[in-house]
Amino acid sequence: MNSISVRALLVRGMIAGVIAGALALAVAYFLGESQVDAAIAIEEAHSHAAHGGGEEEELVSRTMQATGGLATALLVFGVAVGGIAALVYAYALGRIGNFGPRATAALIAGAALLTVYVVPFLKYPANPPAVGNPDTIGKRTTLFFLMVALSLLLAVAAVITGKRLAPALGNWNATIAAAAGFVLAIGLAYAFLPSFDEVGKDFPASLLWKFRLSTLAVQTTFWAGFGLIFGYLTERLLVSGNGADARRVATPVG
Repeated sequence: MNSISVRALLVRGMIAGVIAGALALAVAYFLGESQVDAAIAIEEAHSHAAHGGGEEEELVSRTMQATGGLATALLVFGVAVGGIAALVYAYALGRIGNFGPRATAALIAGAALLTVYVVPFLKYPANPPAVGNPDTIGKRTTLFFLMVALSLLLAVAAVITGKRLAPALGNWNATIAAAAGFVLAIGLAYAFLPSFDEVGKDFPASLLWKFRLSTLAVQTTFWAGFGLIFGYLTERLLVSGNGADARRVATPVG
């Protein structure tokens, strides 16, 4: 594939990632930060009771965390992930079926949401402050990223399996078989990987539920926004007649 063509997609992926990151930032700020504040209040109350009223000096103010820190994290995440998704798109276009630019972008965004976030989230959901044992944070983080890696690898294996089974079973049956294999493998991973139940009995269940829903909403907003925006930008590049460069992107090599 021509390097200029890949660069054109990469730039559009990063632009779409920044815009999607801004959308996710709005959801995180207005929907999620109130849940974080409530959890921090519970954590501080516990710390106050345990240490007799002693307070630790904040290295970064809560206001800065909820504004500048959150914005930096989501926008940098958007640029980085948007670029990676654009490279995946450049490889997948024309190789995963007879889908147009927008449909391919939507499929990649949906698959990314499922494999990178939803599947690991169902095994190791996000926890707010005051939830979780500090002694296990390293192990929990490692296992979460292990679940992400397993999900991605199994998803790739499912796609390859589906394509190989399609000539014998037909596209529909091959897709069902590949999806069933993916679900079975993920179920086995859920069963054999360790779980953690570190939510205190006095932590409000409704607050935990709202916090986890807000994190899911942030990721869903990001990937839905990215899929729509990147699909629009790539369609303009590939369909609107931007010359031979666009045709080279649309035609896979090898």
